[in-house]
Amino acid sequence: MAKRSSTRKRAQKAGRHARRQASRLAAKIKRGTKQAARVALRKERAEQRKTLWDDARNLPNLLTFFRILMIPVVLILLEQGSPVWCFWAAVVYALAALTDMIDGWLARRQGLVSVLGQFLDPLADKLLVAAVLVWLVGMGRMPAWAVVLLLSREITITALRGIASSEGLVIAAGAGGKFKTALQFVGLICLILGYPYEYSLGVYDFGLIDFVHVGRVLIYLSIVFSFTSAASYLQLFANAIDAKRPDSALPTNSD
Repeated sequence: MAKRSSTRKRAQKAGRHARRQASRLAAKIKRGTKQAARVALRKERAEQRKTLWDDARNLPNLLTFFRILMIPVVLILLEQGSPVWCFWAAVVYALAALTDMIDGWLARRQGLVSVLGQFLDPLADKLLVAAVLVWLVGMGRMPAWAVVLLLSREITITALRGIASSEGLVIAAGAGGKFKTALQFVGLICLILGYPYEYSLGVYDFGLIDFVHVGRVLIYLSIVFSFTSAASYLQLFANAIDAKRPDSALPTNSD
């Protein structure tokens, strides 16, 4: 009996020792796994920073940065108020707006489409248009209600685009949105010029044209296209969300 008891104790002792060793080994493996995960995370973040820095230096994104930097230049020139300064403000605005088409074309042609560019490009466009519109209200060239309508539409559609992107949906801009953009571009140039000018086309003389009135008409037309295109976008968004949902029976009213 004493021998059996001694053997059992030795076996129990060996079992406890083996469990302690296994526990220590598991702890070491766990610490090593956590350390390896931290190292991998640091490497991944370093690669992301490197990728973002590389993306920021490519030509399409540099043009987008240029467009953002031109916003205060346009506003400073506008603030001078004279016909000459307003003319140069219109030139700078036109150059900045045209870079929107150039950077998108370059990104697609050279295969430089990036996450940074997809974020900055629409942001730069909206900042440029919004800044100029708000500034023109203070100069008395645009009514505040029109600017509020335009900016409200842009904020709403931008929010919807963010939701659509999170759902994996891509909804392209329709013809109405493109007309809106073109009308705003020309209308804002007219409003920035802001003074009457003699204008003739070939043999026909249009006489004195007040570019503020012309610009307002174009912006009012752009408001119409803004809201028609917004309604179309909302419809496409709703249809796309419904198409993603699994078919389910609608609850019926028992009353």
